Amino acid sequence: MQSTINLLLEIFYALIGLFMAMAGIETLRDKSNKARIGTFTFWIFLAVIFAFGNLIPNYITGLMIFIIGVLALFKQIQVGKLPKINEKTAKEGAKRLGAKVFLPSIVLALVSILVAEFTPLGGQVGIGIGAMCALILAVFLTRTNEKQVYTDSQRMVRSVGAAGVLPQLLAMLGVVFTTCGVGKLTADMFSHIFPTGNHLLGVVLYCVSMALFTYIMGNAFAAFAVITAAIGIPFVIAQGGNPAVVAAIGMTSGYCGTLLTPMAANFNTLPVALLEMKDQMGVIKQQAPIAIILLIVQIGLMYFLAF
Repeated sequence: MQSTINLLLEIFYALIGLFMAMAGIETLRDKSNKARIGTFTFWIFLAVIFAFGNLIPNYITGLMIFIIGVLALFKQIQVGKLPKINEKTAKEGAKRLGAKVFLPSIVLALVSILVAEFTPLGGQVGIGIGAMCALILAVFLTRTNEKQVYTDSQRMVRSVGAAGVLPQLLAMLGVVFTTCGVGKLTADMFSHIFPTGNHLLGVVLYCVSMALFTYIMGNAFAAFAVITAAIGIPFVIAQGGNPAVVAAIGMTSGYCGTLLTPMAANFNTLPVALLEMKDQMGVIKQQAPIAIILLIVQIGLMYFLAF
């Protein structure tokens, strides 16, 4: 079964690489993009990494990531001119579909959960299968053709730009931090500043630290391992907190930081790019009050439920 799972994952990663290659080709055709060579290189390198990551040496992958970083540093990755959406066609389609326009998103989530929960294939394969089902349903509902699928797919991928690689890099950074002992170092630092034994202080320290570290890293999963080892275990769990409750609410506290940081590309940068918003911080500004309220709620829930 594991070999089947690995094969399916390789197929899905190859498909992701194909979409990125499409974005690279269309970028190269965009004569108006002054950084089209750098942007083309960015997308092609990413396509190769996703599609053939297990077949190429690690140092080659590392070199390509380094080059991508250099391209980003010198602003050689630009979105360029994207295909325009036909507003008349879009409005007619929206009017015709109505609430059905949300069906592909619902099917994606539903199929992913069903595959993850009721088959041995797991969550990653479930997301891949769900995405394919959602795409097929979207094509059926919109009665579109292959050319439009290609155009809209590469337009969406290109609109993300360099932010598309940020979640992977941040997740890798979390692993590096954990391996290097950042959690232990942080625990030693806090143990000299804050006394253990105070339940409320421990909960506040843990939840706020999760939100702040997630704000810095842009990824609650990356922050969770470091902050839980450094603060959650010694200041909350070791003081009698229920590990399951502490872990679940601690992760949710991290998500409050996700809502506040531009580092969370998939939450806060991607919508700005897709909606072509003028205010780069517009999404974060709308989410900030909710994030702060939710963090306070998480602190209260952990304090009353974990002990």
